[in-house]
Amino acid sequence: MNLWQSVRIALRSIGANKLRSGLTMLGIIIGVMAVITMLSIGRGMQNTVTSQINSMGTNLLFIRPGNTQQGGVRQNESAATLTMDDADSLMSLPNVVGVAPTIDGMGQLAYLGNNAVGRIIGVTPEYQDTMNANVASGDFVTASQVTARSAVVVLGSQIATTLFDTADPVGQSVRINGQTFRVIGVMESKGGTGFMNQDTQIFVPITTAGSRLVGGNRYRGGNVVANINVKITDTSVQDAVVQDISDMLRERHRVVFQDDFTIQSQQDTLNALNQVTAAFTIFLGGIAGISLVVGGIGIMNIMLVSVTERTREIGLRKAVGARRRDILIQFLTEATALSLAGGIIGILLGMLIARVISGINMGTTALQTSVELDAILLAVVFSLGVGLFFGSYPASRAASLHPIDALRYE
Repeated sequence: MNLWQSVRIALRSIGANKLRSGLTMLGIIIGVMAVITMLSIGRGMQNTVTSQINSMGTNLLFIRPGNTQQGGVRQNESAATLTMDDADSLMSLPNVVGVAPTIDGMGQLAYLGNNAVGRIIGVTPEYQDTMNANVASGDFVTASQVTARSAVVVLGSQIATTLFDTADPVGQSVRINGQTFRVIGVMESKGGTGFMNQDTQIFVPITTAGSRLVGGNRYRGGNVVANINVKITDTSVQDAVVQDISDMLRERHRVVFQDDFTIQSQQDTLNALNQVTAAFTIFLGGIAGISLVVGGIGIMNIMLVSVTERTREIGLRKAVGARRRDILIQFLTEATALSLAGGIIGILLGMLIARVISGINMGTTALQTSVELDAILLAVVFSLGVGLFFGSYPASRAASLHPIDALRYE
């Protein structure tokens, strides 16, 4: 008996018990559907994070405070070790085209009866070009506003929508942590992933943030900053620029053995976040994959019942010359057909659900899904594997029946 004959017999057997076959496939359908849906959510999150980081540019370096030393002893906690003077000094380095120091904190915004919570970013005018931050309407922070410590604010697009709906915020006054600020601009929408949403940020002059909103300190005679963002000419010179920055800051901070700052590239950030989202995607897929195992057990159960019901048929086939391999292939084909059919239906339903839930608002961000070819191929392979694995024991049991004993079976 060739493979095509085995397929025809398997399909005829499945069609003879439509309800039972449908219920058996249901476990596989649900399992594959869950895997496709969960993987699409995880992949969508990963793509959103990647696109958001890349929108700022890949030629960025981030300098953050590190650990300080007292009496030659390294302190465990990080301290405020970066200053405005440090940022100014970095502009003299070769291959550095932009330097943007920042300080940050959280703020409560209010306009009439509307309220929003946003991340306050204290910036200089250089932040706009360095971080590729474009204004959709109005203006960004200017040098004169930094010098005058002006009470002005540029709103992220989501904050602007929450407070003003469709009205134009530019020129209006909002209250931030109980203080009045004039809106001078609204940023372009960039989106985000809840824990990293650029549209929920607001920008004020760095001097205003330090004196009125998030507080400011002094270190080594300079005004402290939380981060220094550096834009370089190209990623190919990244290692050289990192070395130049390190040498300059070590000289300025008079450190020898242990740096009191850390330098991280945009690619480092992207790699770290990709590792997190990839692990999350695998976790989601693993949980959904449990239902595939349950579906496989259902297939094994039904196939064992089928072997029992068709014992006399198996004996008759062996009596007229069917070999052990023929019986084995017949039942394996039937189990695989059930599993594969359930897998295909599950893939279609999973893609449909992924499309339906894409764009659903999840608090601070919209849920994005992405069904990719490797996820579909994985689901198909898993379906085949489940059918073969869980169908092997019933098929082996059927093939092992003695023809005389099978013909005598009542």
